[in-house]
Amino acid sequence: MDVNETRIGHTGMPNTNTDPSNPDEPSEAASGSNLCVFAPWPLITVAIEASPEDGSDDIVVRAGGQGVWVARMAASLGARVILVGPFGGKIGRAAAVMLRDEGIAVRSVDVAGSNGAYIHDRRGGERAQIAEMRPARLDRHEVDDLLDALLTEGMRCGTVALTGLRDGEVFDPALYGTVVRDLAANGVEIIADVAGAPLKAIDQGIGVLKISHEEMVADGYATDGSWSAIAAGMDRLVDRARDIVVSCAARGTLARFDGKFWLATPPNVTPRDHTGAGDSMTGGLAVARTQGLSVSDALRLATAAGALNVTRRGRGTGAAMDVDVFRDHVEVREVDPADLDLEDKRSAQQ
Repeated sequence: MDVNETRIGHTGMPNTNTDPSNPDEPSEAASGSNLCVFAPWPLITVAIEASPEDGSDDIVVRAGGQGVWVARMAASLGARVILVGPFGGKIGRAAAVMLRDEGIAVRSVDVAGSNGAYIHDRRGGERAQIAEMRPARLDRHEVDDLLDALLTEGMRCGTVALTGLRDGEVFDPALYGTVVRDLAANGVEIIADVAGAPLKAIDQGIGVLKISHEEMVADGYATDGSWSAIAAGMDRLVDRARDIVVSCAARGTLARFDGKFWLATPPNVTPRDHTGAGDSMTGGLAVARTQGLSVSDALRLATAAGALNVTRRGRGTGAAMDVDVFRDHVEVREVDPADLDLEDKRSAQQ
């Protein structure tokens, strides 16, 4: 590691968590957690695939949702994860059991409504949605319980990976601003993968913001997807987030840490499924935070995790030893903002 590089994290604080099945009893699995992942809409995913052996139907059922995918990759990379989320109905109970079977501790907030689910048909090689059940909206007492669980588990762990939600679902996104301020005021490091209304509700407190170039443009922070426009858009977010990481699919990642700009270029791979790559990156950034990695090492880890994920089906998946190999093939370099127009031209020629 270059001794002049900034280290971007810490190892977290001691953690004592609770077993969701019995809130009064400490959970041995959760007691050593160093990363809290906030998942406001965990769900069940059902995928119908063609068996590689004979083409017969192969049905895969897993817990999913953005927070789950972030937690899954972070756990694969060695973080001791506790996931905070609302769980209700048969779908919610099944999702919680599946997560625990994966070795992810769960701080389950019991809710009256059901979690969501979807069914995708991937036999043709692409995802075709057959059915979707959206999650129930929480009442005010359930929202209080959920945000209290996030605040306390975040304070126990010292590091939080915060994921978002779609407008009009689960709870009022304006509440993101309050809980982020409270977490930051109590010394919690926050890696946030949010956009839209949740991000607009946050006026301060994010340590690292992970956002895609499409979200930057859609939310009006960047005029287009060029590196120079993205860099200008980062200036509009510096009050909300100290550091910003913008993923741009196969082009790579533009990051701003401590006012300096960095480009991370992934290895060349043929994507099988690009969905979930950004969530895998967020998992990698969160792990880098808990390990106190340098900026370049953090970007290598996150970029490698995202790149590996596109080579496989299964969001937020990939073995740590494979991520390590990919990490050696990620190029990270500091760039001058004045040279970003030239970088755009280079990208267009490749």
